[in-house]
Amino acid sequence: MKYARLGNTNIEVSRICVGCMSYGKASDDFQPWTLPLDESTKMIAHALDLGVNFFDTANCYSHGTSEEYLGSALKSLGVGRDKVIIASKVYFNDGCLSKEAIAREIEGTLKRLGTDYLDLYQIHRFDYSTPIEETMAALDALVRSGKVRAIGASAMYGYQFHNMQLAAERNGLTLFSTLQNHYNLIYREDERDLIPVARQYQVSLIPYSPLAGGHLTHPGWESKSKRAQTDKVLHAKYDATRESDMAIVGRVAALASRLGVTMTEVALAWHFAKGVTAPIVGATNAAHFDDAVRAVDLALTDGDVKFLEEPYQAHAVKGAR
Repeated sequence: MKYARLGNTNIEVSRICVGCMSYGKASDDFQPWTLPLDESTKMIAHALDLGVNFFDTANCYSHGTSEEYLGSALKSLGVGRDKVIIASKVYFNDGCLSKEAIAREIEGTLKRLGTDYLDLYQIHRFDYSTPIEETMAALDALVRSGKVRAIGASAMYGYQFHNMQLAAERNGLTLFSTLQNHYNLIYREDERDLIPVARQYQVSLIPYSPLAGGHLTHPGWESKSKRAQTDKVLHAKYDATRESDMAIVGRVAALASRLGVTMTEVALAWHFAKGVTAPIVGATNAAHFDDAVRAVDLALTDGDVKFLEEPYQAHAVKGAR
């Protein structure tokens, strides 16, 4: 495993982050495909054995049980708190990003995780109902109190991310160190403005859906996995552009065959070639983590990157709202 620092912080993370949306109590009103506690613990243990130290969850994943499962797993495995980097998120809750909501939600998150601080606290979306200054001041207060080491943002428009950073600068508040946006070989719309703004502020990219919900891991579009069969959000994000995106899937398959590696390795290696710090990989099978970790050492050439990107067609923006 290789490691890198988040933004301008001294927080060192593995180049692969575990996406913990895969872990939590399954339910029809969130996701029916998530893993129970015992299987979640095995997956987390395997990731740790591979050198992964970075885990991302959220207060809303499986109605809070994702945080509970992650905290329980780390405790049962005897993992020292200083050996892992834990990230969570706030927004999909009463009050969204108001100061009252942030102050309330951080307490619930810390309790469910069984820790007294977070390494990274991220806003899950942009809040159109709360003044930017109020949100940034509330996040800064958490940093000053020691409950949070660094803050980050997730999917939004470039101008919104820029305005929030400006508000922090003008008021002497903590700036975002990370950006968790929707980014992969078949969805690259954030290259237009959001990612350049992040680069301007030396913010680390830790994108979600780096494998497009599994579409970049096998030659065909359909999958028999429980997630592929039941995840309505996944279908809403990708099915509309299936025809054009299959050209890219075909390129990933062809390059993987030529290099003698898996499609997962190629799709993630592309992220590293684009300057991503740590793509967030959700997995319900240990072999998927094995592939992800191998990708860290796969260096694509400029020609490889061009070959993969060439068929891309513009998409409607998905994720910002």
